[in-house]
Amino acid sequence: MTTVVNTQPGFVSRLINGILAIKPLADFAKQKARNMMIQRAEKIGVPWRQTVQELRSRDWEPDLKRVTNPQLTYPDYYLRSFHAYDSGNLSWQAAFEVEVAAYAVHATIWPNAGAEGDTRLRQTYHDILKAQIVEAPEDIVDLGCSVGMSSLALQAAYPQARVTGVDLSPYFLAVAERNSQQRQASIDWVHAAAEATGLPSAGFDLVSIFLVCHELPQSATRQILREARRLLRPNGYLGIMDMNPKSEAYGKMPPYIFTLLKSTEPYLDEYFTLDMERAIVEAGFNPPTITVNSPRHRTIVAQAK
Repeated sequence: MTTVVNTQPGFVSRLINGILAIKPLADFAKQKARNMMIQRAEKIGVPWRQTVQELRSRDWEPDLKRVTNPQLTYPDYYLRSFHAYDSGNLSWQAAFEVEVAAYAVHATIWPNAGAEGDTRLRQTYHDILKAQIVEAPEDIVDLGCSVGMSSLALQAAYPQARVTGVDLSPYFLAVAERNSQQRQASIDWVHAAAEATGLPSAGFDLVSIFLVCHELPQSATRQILREARRLLRPNGYLGIMDMNPKSEAYGKMPPYIFTLLKSTEPYLDEYFTLDMERAIVEAGFNPPTITVNSPRHRTIVAQAK
């Protein structure tokens, strides 16, 4: 499959980068984006503030200590601001707001989707995986699992499979572990970088990467793809669900809204200009299939060579 990939950001994107290089303007954009998310969540019946307050009322330190790998060194790209949080994903605030933020962000994918938009998005991904992976995977690793929403959804889709969730944020993993306990789900949580998991080679049938690559520099994405290939058994599968750079939704997005989006996603240009198909093949996979699964997202499936 041959496609044309724009390897440089467009004019509007470069202009927005210049605006966001001015710190007071960047801070304003981040706060505006955050406020819009909270308001949207509350409007669709997701109690953002109440949920966060309830999570804060619990003593999380034992959970944090249990999941943290003290030997882990965080890559530089992970130590910058993400999603309007100065500490990025290395904070309780980020961990407590992931789930409600997902409901708010995905509420607008389809008309009137509301709080069900997130569940619908995950289901479209799993439907594509099941259509293209004939034999159900027995061992699944979810790279960049965050607070476990994607891992729990994978386990529901493949109830007989053993699921492992990997993430760089111990705060996210502490919440993920609590979420799995509440749902009586048996998932192994691993505090590690997705590009160097420390998991055994050829130990999995499916490597899933759900809404992660747009938060990475291209170098990290390529490393993760190589790690995914190492983790897979012969003929195993890679599944990636993420933003679709070719979606008209982004091309027609008003500059003001695109500015707010980019203020919270520092690597968006790198993601939009990455030749993902080529990177996957270079990592040791057969040419992938790419399926549009929402007006804003695509699912990529590739089999290991």
